[in-house]
Amino acid sequence: MERTLMNALHAWKENPGKKPLILQGVRQCGKTYLLKEFGDRYYNDVFYCKFDEDKNLADFFENDLKPHRIIKDMSISRDKDIKPRETLIIFDEIQSCGKALTALKYFNEDAPEYHIIAAGSLLGVAVPKETSFPVGKVEFLTLFPMNFYEFLLAQNATLAHALKDDSFEDVLDSFSTLLIEKYRDFQVVGGMPEVVQSWMDNKSIEQVDKLQAQIIKSYENDFAKYAPISQFPKLSAIWNAIPSQLSKENRKFIFSKVKKSWRAKDLEDALEWLIRSGLVYKVENIEKPGFPLSAYANHTFFKLYLADIGILRRLANLPPSVVLDKTDNYKEFKGAMVENFVCCELKKIFDGQLYYWTAEGSGRAEVDFVVQNGADIIPIEVKAGRASHARSITEYCKKYEPRLSFVASMERKAGTIPLYMLWKFEEYAGK
Repeated sequence: MERTLMNALHAWKENPGKKPLILQGVRQCGKTYLLKEFGDRYYNDVFYCKFDEDKNLADFFENDLKPHRIIKDMSISRDKDIKPRETLIIFDEIQSCGKALTALKYFNEDAPEYHIIAAGSLLGVAVPKETSFPVGKVEFLTLFPMNFYEFLLAQNATLAHALKDDSFEDVLDSFSTLLIEKYRDFQVVGGMPEVVQSWMDNKSIEQVDKLQAQIIKSYENDFAKYAPISQFPKLSAIWNAIPSQLSKENRKFIFSKVKKSWRAKDLEDALEWLIRSGLVYKVENIEKPGFPLSAYANHTFFKLYLADIGILRRLANLPPSVVLDKTDNYKEFKGAMVENFVCCELKKIFDGQLYYWTAEGSGRAEVDFVVQNGADIIPIEVKAGRASHARSITEYCKKYEPRLSFVASMERKAGTIPLYMLWKFEEYAGK
């Protein structure tokens, strides 16, 4: 399956001043597949190391961290030369070998002719304490779960490419019904590549549910494997509380709702672990939109979303039939699902902190997302259906008069972005 980050990887390869690259991303979002595909497509040779499976790989870094000695030993071990600029070296799950991570500093300084990409699922939380992180000596990219465009690209490349064109509005006239259908499928399937591939191959809802359950189990296993033992019950409690807290009309995350006896100070470390792992997105509240937005954020007043909408659906035990059918029983959680979808789409675009706004004092008017896009601060109100009653963004615009504002909904009209076109947000904002 084609991933849009391939273009960024190719740009890294062609940059003469490149540093070793670290590709971050949650487990099972497709990092390994993407890097192997990148190597096969653009290099004559690929040397792949997966540190959590082959513990012997750590031996290359035991005696010293001299790049040319390491390259020589690796070449001998595989009976094949590792050639500068021709061989792509992939260090997968590098958090399992702290010395390999440290060695990236010396490859940058002493052997920049070798092309190295390291990948890790839990680099923010699982790197050994004694590791010297190569600050300033590496570059970073983040691979997110597939967004809606990539989901569409995997199934209907012709339509996806047509929507990339400047005249995409003409395409929407003919294919909006199909796009709405694919959008609803995406709410069930989500963007984990293995799940998407299974859906493409057999359209089995049971298999989708099974694979998503396995992914959730692997995340929960990571809680036990990589987090301090004392944090495990708190991690699990926060993780499992997110769907229920999102289902409330006020989706603000409340620590006391996780467990009555636990307060914020008891859970803050566990929450930070989940955020740094990339599994959870924290969207902080602002009462005033000013530059920079971070200066106006209330760090104790926030919402939590999951990194993939399909995982949210499965963790909430929401049956696929409820998502695909129009039923009143789904109204409560539908808004949460749509907000989580929008959060993931925006996160892939901005790869930074997202915010939401509430009217000072009343708390009744609330704009779901506020983003900083160049010289613009843009409010975005989310509607699961039609955008006829976007009262909150109207109040926001009266108060702050932003140059741009949008409603994300299923409608197509001035001032709105169809939910299934949010991946094109920057183009809407540039019009």
